[in-house]
Amino acid sequence: MRSTFHGLEVSKRGLFAQQAALNTTSHNVANANTEGYSRQRINMVTTNGLPYVGLQAGTEPGILGTGVRAENIQRLRDEFLDLQYRNESKRQGYWEARANTLERLEGILNEPSETGLQKVMDQMWQAWQDLAKDPSDTSARAVVRERSKAVADTFNSLYTQLQQVRTDLNNEVNIKAMEIHSIGQQIAALNDQIANLVPHGYTPNDLYDKRDVLLDQLSRLVSIQVTSAADGTINVTVEGQNFVTGRTAQAVAVTQDAATGLYTVTLGGAALVPTTGYMAGILESRDQMLPNLMKRLDLLAINLAKEINDVHRAGRSLTDIKNGTVQDLPFFVDANAVAADPATKTYPTGAANMAINPAIFQSLDAIAAAMPEANGTPVGNNEAALAIAAIKFKTLPAGTNPTDLPESSTLDNYYRYTISQLGIDAQEATRNLTNAELLVGTVDNQRQSVSGVSIDEEMADLVKFQHAYSASARVMTTMDEVLDKIINGMGRVGL
Repeated sequence: MRSTFHGLEVSKRGLFAQQAALNTTSHNVANANTEGYSRQRINMVTTNGLPYVGLQAGTEPGILGTGVRAENIQRLRDEFLDLQYRNESKRQGYWEARANTLERLEGILNEPSETGLQKVMDQMWQAWQDLAKDPSDTSARAVVRERSKAVADTFNSLYTQLQQVRTDLNNEVNIKAMEIHSIGQQIAALNDQIANLVPHGYTPNDLYDKRDVLLDQLSRLVSIQVTSAADGTINVTVEGQNFVTGRTAQAVAVTQDAATGLYTVTLGGAALVPTTGYMAGILESRDQMLPNLMKRLDLLAINLAKEINDVHRAGRSLTDIKNGTVQDLPFFVDANAVAADPATKTYPTGAANMAINPAIFQSLDAIAAAMPEANGTPVGNNEAALAIAAIKFKTLPAGTNPTDLPESSTLDNYYRYTISQLGIDAQEATRNLTNAELLVGTVDNQRQSVSGVSIDEEMADLVKFQHAYSASARVMTTMDEVLDKIINGMGRVGL
């Protein structure tokens, strides 16, 4: 005989399964805009059937169905797309860091412009050329002094700004190291929660999502490798070094060099040297890009000052001509040396300490515009001014000394090459960043097509599960009426 209560049990299971599906759909809709949320789906399976009970049980074919059950709640996620996303994300982070730094450097140098170093150098060369027309003209001498001072001030300002950029990058290294450390601690904490649930048969999908969001953030900063364990936890390595192992995470810290003030990143006490990702871009900018540009600026200032000083010291000023003396006066001096000795003849050792000789500020007559005659007699000619103005077109040979130019060039061409190279590097970084953003966006769109919540699709599922729930409820009502007839209506004929 078939069980009279069998239909009630089948409809009850249907109600529970469809209710679980409705709850999951509601959860999807509620998290449609939650970062990193993966769409979830109820997987329904038929429950185990029973032999069809009856007089002919031994010969009648078929198994009596017992309904449906929600087997699990599946998180719709493609691990291959996650791997692709993280591989492209680290490239995006690297080029983003470089592009940001290069953009700042271009803004500081501001070339070509009416206020950049190239313009003030041109104005200085022109001032010396104008002085050669009338070496005794006080106003022309004042223009030479002021435009030369503008050159020194511009060198000082540019170098100071570049130093500030490097300091900012150094501070960002510290901030990003702390961010990596925090992410590692959070992943380890999530691993701990997951490991406490998975062995008991639970599937903590929302915890998995939170962990994946952290992995996405970490992959932008450094290169990572992720492996999964049977208890639901993951192990993460950074640049081949263990970072998160199960429920524990290695500490990421920074140590500061006492001499330079620069931070070095360590992982678990060992040096961490990122090869790609945002952190690698910052470190390369701080340790290579900025020092190289600052060195080129230093060499430009040193050689410009040396060329002018050598001519100026050999020249004769109005004071020399009047008094019959030889001042042997450098035009540019080291500002730090001046602080110790105002009469110093020390040449500038870099862009940061380039300054006009204090003697020239005391008297415009100290500017040497003339050169002595063959017999050494100081006369009022313009040869020194012409010689200094001609330095603009003088080709300096390449040398091997630390203060020599690395390539044979005029001072103007050397600076133009520096600006051109900076522009090329900036274009390359911007182009690669654009390409990386496009690839990351493409992969992310593919991920969203799998994991993202579509409100339209969820609404369609909502209607489907609602109708199935209503139908199961109707079946239960029908079975209730059947049982009522059997219990209360049978055997009462004639009453």
